[in-house]
Amino acid sequence: MAVRACLSRFPVDAEAQESCGIPWALTVTPFAAVDEHGNPAAYGSDGHLLPRCENCWGYFNSHCELDHWSWSCALCGSLNGLTSEAIDRYSQPQACAEMRSSFIDLEIPVEGSASDALQARPVYVAAVDLSSSEEFLELIKSALLAALEALSPGSLFGLVTFSHKIGLYDVQGAIPVVKNVFIPPDSDGGLPVNLEDVMPLLSFLAPVENCKDRIAAALETLKPTTSWERTTAAGQGLDGVLLGGRGFGAAMEALISYLSSEYGNTFALARVFAFLSGPPDYGAGLLDTRRYGEQYASKGEDADLALLPEQTPFYKDLAAAAVQAGVCVDMFAVTNEYTDLASLKFLSIESGGSLFLYANTDDSTLPQDMYRMLSRPYAFGCVLRLRTSSEFKPGHAHGHFFPDPQYENVQHIICCDSFATYAYDFEFANHDGFSRHTDPPVIQIAFKYTIVVPCEETSNADLNSATRFRHSLKRRLRIRTLQYSTARDINDLHDSVDSEVVLSILVHKVMLASLEQGVRESRLLVRDWLVILTAQYNDAHKLVQYENASSIAHVDVGFSQCPQLQPLPRLVFALLRSPLLRFHEEGVHPDYRIYLQCLYSALEPPSLQRAIYPVLMSFATPDKQAYPRHSLSRAALITSGSPIFFLDAFTNLIVYYSPTADASLPYPPPHDCLLRNTINRLKQERSITPKLTFIHGQHDDTTAFESYLIEEQDVDGTGFPSITGFVAFLEEVSRDVAEYLKR
Repeated sequence: MAVRACLSRFPVDAEAQESCGIPWALTVTPFAAVDEHGNPAAYGSDGHLLPRCENCWGYFNSHCELDHWSWSCALCGSLNGLTSEAIDRYSQPQACAEMRSSFIDLEIPVEGSASDALQARPVYVAAVDLSSSEEFLELIKSALLAALEALSPGSLFGLVTFSHKIGLYDVQGAIPVVKNVFIPPDSDGGLPVNLEDVMPLLSFLAPVENCKDRIAAALETLKPTTSWERTTAAGQGLDGVLLGGRGFGAAMEALISYLSSEYGNTFALARVFAFLSGPPDYGAGLLDTRRYGEQYASKGEDADLALLPEQTPFYKDLAAAAVQAGVCVDMFAVTNEYTDLASLKFLSIESGGSLFLYANTDDSTLPQDMYRMLSRPYAFGCVLRLRTSSEFKPGHAHGHFFPDPQYENVQHIICCDSFATYAYDFEFANHDGFSRHTDPPVIQIAFKYTIVVPCEETSNADLNSATRFRHSLKRRLRIRTLQYSTARDINDLHDSVDSEVVLSILVHKVMLASLEQGVRESRLLVRDWLVILTAQYNDAHKLVQYENASSIAHVDVGFSQCPQLQPLPRLVFALLRSPLLRFHEEGVHPDYRIYLQCLYSALEPPSLQRAIYPVLMSFATPDKQAYPRHSLSRAALITSGSPIFFLDAFTNLIVYYSPTADASLPYPPPHDCLLRNTINRLKQERSITPKLTFIHGQHDDTTAFESYLIEEQDVDGTGFPSITGFVAFLEEVSRDVAEYLKR
């Protein structure tokens, strides 16, 4: 569990927090195997016996004061008694994880453990769009073959297709059999028959280790529905508009209901991989994509604001049904047409899944992403709870979860991997803050989760697969308790800033603002924040130079007195230039913006910073690094004199050879060199598969690389090179700060 705060020393009261200008917040990556310093948790058992405070329900931890009969809560200070079992337990402190470390992971009993083996079978279902092209289906086949290689023995796999009909595949016989159910065209119509009546669920879900070849054979039979089939089935829609034949909403609704019958019997979590080649345009959940063209053509409305909210609650409601059915949906859209991900995204992110977008089939990393996603561990049925000492409390929470309807500051996470990150703001509970207290501020984060663990394989070949390849459920409680110090003054606060975490919080806030108020308001919000921060910093350090009583001669916009703040102007400039906050008329596709919102809102701070402000490094040769970091400008390229540059933008990796690079340098770089090893390491550490591109400035189109040199691009313009850019942006901030200080 990695926890990082914007401020490693907390403000002493609300006035100090307001005057420093930095958000008071933290990010937490609960399923990360180690903490932010690389230290693992102390593991133990009997988590259900861990003492809890009778006042605030916080857990006993190594920061609590302990005597023979009682302990004082580090969060609220209450005195609590100890049971005789706990007294015996804590008489040998090194034997207890909670006494050895403030970061612990304890096993707790699983409810109804007698049926664990049955419930623990991993279930995966692929839902494939047949209202598509041959190229799309070839890509999906490759992705699912990669997925089959990543699935553990004992897993169950199902294949379903959708268009104007739903196809269920039985691959447990000698020849794959498909049974179809036609989808009614009405937007509120249900299927004429339940899928369970068409094919029993346990015939549909096939054991991977026995049926892998037959699943592969079934995939080879997938063909796109013909335009004649779709047109005949769909017919005319509302207002004379010809409806298509992609009944995605109806298919997912039926599939979730189908799977729900075995939730708690066969599986504890079913993962559905939904592959889309375009917008749902038939049956329940159909989306009207005409709004994209209408808004794009209009000049009087804010297209960015109009295209970000969902047009129907159908998919949000469907996500709630998926959660109740124990189903997590990962959505893969392979399309460059408007698909209205603003409406569709809820089905994935609110059911605990992920949303992926690929512009085309040619260079898609979908097979690699599928294999990577299924190869890494994940937790499910998670509950995340943050508690604080009594002087302050959590404010807004950010991330892909849903809040508990009954308890405050409790979030439920359906499915969580080791990269998933969440954020919390803080606020003071009273005006005094920490000023009257000598005890340090304390935060405790509890993360309760379930994992599926493969049991030892039974060698008896006569046993069926469910018996031979057994899995068990393990329920665990991970707790991290942190003590913080308070800052003496504003300088102390600024010296404790973590700029990566500040950027994460800013991104969460501007995404929330863009959904509620539009992109223009979000841009103003983040720009005003930088102006106010700069003004407060200059005022605190007495750095403003006056020409006369009414005129300011100089403002320090580079934070020269505080290294921790120095990255922030560049990060804000990059955020304003990012597709998250660029205008619709600049060519930012609304689906791409939604995809980035879903991706960025779950990234840990270092990855998010690379996505917003990429890392540019240079190499003298493929085996020798020249400089580890450059600013994103042509001037940096020219002055470095290096022949090779490597740019890491999180989703894209670019190797760029200068036009003046020596012809003797091997291009592309050889596979066993330092540069290639760096690329491979970064790929392995990433939650998604980055696209790798090689560009030689002498004979290739360099546009893809030069588009990342943002410091010479106009922050409010088209992005083309100009005499404006980062320097001009700082001058504008300086003028705005001067105006702010005159008030």
